[in-house]
Amino acid sequence: MKMTQFPDHLPSPSPKSDFLHECVRVAIENIVPLKILRPAVKNSLKYQQILASVQDVGLVELPAVMPNAKRQGQYFLLDGHLRIEALKDLGQSEVDCLVALDDDTYSYNKRINRLSAVQDHKMIVRAMERGVSAERLGKTLGLSPLTIKHRFRLLNGICEDAAAILADTNCPAKVFDILRQMKPLRQIEAAELMVGNKNFSVMFANALLAATPASLLAFECKAAPEQQVSAESIARLERELAALQMQIKVVEDDYGPDVLHLTVIKGYLTNMLTNAAVVRWLAKHQPEYLKEFQRITEMTDLPGEDYGVTPKAG
Repeated sequence: MKMTQFPDHLPSPSPKSDFLHECVRVAIENIVPLKILRPAVKNSLKYQQILASVQDVGLVELPAVMPNAKRQGQYFLLDGHLRIEALKDLGQSEVDCLVALDDDTYSYNKRINRLSAVQDHKMIVRAMERGVSAERLGKTLGLSPLTIKHRFRLLNGICEDAAAILADTNCPAKVFDILRQMKPLRQIEAAELMVGNKNFSVMFANALLAATPASLLAFECKAAPEQQVSAESIARLERELAALQMQIKVVEDDYGPDVLHLTVIKGYLTNMLTNAAVVRWLAKHQPEYLKEFQRITEMTDLPGEDYGVTPKAG
């Protein structure tokens, strides 16, 4: 295969960015949402919190839009429907937006969690730096002032790399209290393990803390004799975690094609079982096959959905 060579005096091609590097000021009336919000959504706690935070703090994260190729000056709203509704209710006429160069609705919405602990922390820090008191924030967000202050100090003792890894995940705030007991290098390792295993539970974080060598703890912690973990147990746990991570990766890679095959098979069997002659023959000669075919055609949920497994985008 012939490889393309670039002259030494020319810069190598850089990866294409899906979003513009600068935000664009857009009139809200020129933004077309891609989904219709139910009227009841404005009565939800989530919307009330967004409305209160936008009013007191402003937008922490900009909405994402894509230009309408058929109409100059009009944009499709990819992400930020609740924020746009909040701005409308507050009487705002314009908003700064991130402009997508391609239709990145799926990947943008699926890869980012809007209500992560780190994002809550940044919002609270920004508000308090502007002079908003913890009492006012607590009243607005339905939280106690003590909780607001705790979230304000969320990343104290957390290294920047570990915070960046967990920034867009659904990692609970209590996990950061556990990571704070580790040194920066171990914090990064623990964050990568949680992301790799898609497990951000407090129990898993405590297991990682228990498996952390004393040299990587932020301070010396003497455990009771029955709670001490041997070096061999730690090594075995790390090997088991690595093997489990590889198994999860294999399942993720195979799940999408398997679901596609199952969907095609289900459609074929559904059509086949509409033929009365085929059903009579199967009932007479292969009743066990008929029973399984009927079970497949009656499936309404895909396997794995109850465990949080979703097919990848093609």
